[in-house]
Amino acid sequence: MTPLTRWQLIVGKLLPYAAIGVIDIFLVVAVAIYWFQVPMRGSLVLLLALSLVYILNTLGIGLFVSTISKTQQQAMMTAAFFFMMPMIYLSGFVFPIENMPAAIQPVTYLIPLRYYLVIVRGIFLKGLGFGALWPQAAALLGLGCAILGIAVWRSRKTAS
Repeated sequence: MTPLTRWQLIVGKLLPYAAIGVIDIFLVVAVAIYWFQVPMRGSLVLLLALSLVYILNTLGIGLFVSTISKTQQQAMMTAAFFFMMPMIYLSGFVFPIENMPAAIQPVTYLIPLRYYLVIVRGIFLKGLGFGALWPQAAALLGLGCAILGIAVWRSRKTAS
């Protein structure tokens, strides 16, 4: 038993992973710029802010998977097959969304990585600002709040 509310407990669980995500963002950006010589044309602050919104999505998905899984192995398999594989293949990262079958294209709107890839490419390579990227940012924020809300709703405080 703990005097913490459900939200406080979940924030306490997710905050370390969010911090690791932010560190990863800085590492990836540094490697892209200094090792691969990819020019950063847009705002690093905007990229970081919108990356935090993407981290909200991934943490929400992780928390949701933990609420529907009974074991760590089941959670890993669920995440790999039902979330990570579709995110990779349906996001436009591997295959252009325009080349996907028409029946599959609407499903891609449920994939947070779809929006984040547009944001990263827009900021990093094209130098776009928030004015051009707000539709992707709004979709990413909406999906993140929805999945995190569902995950919080499904979670329960237990002794284990």
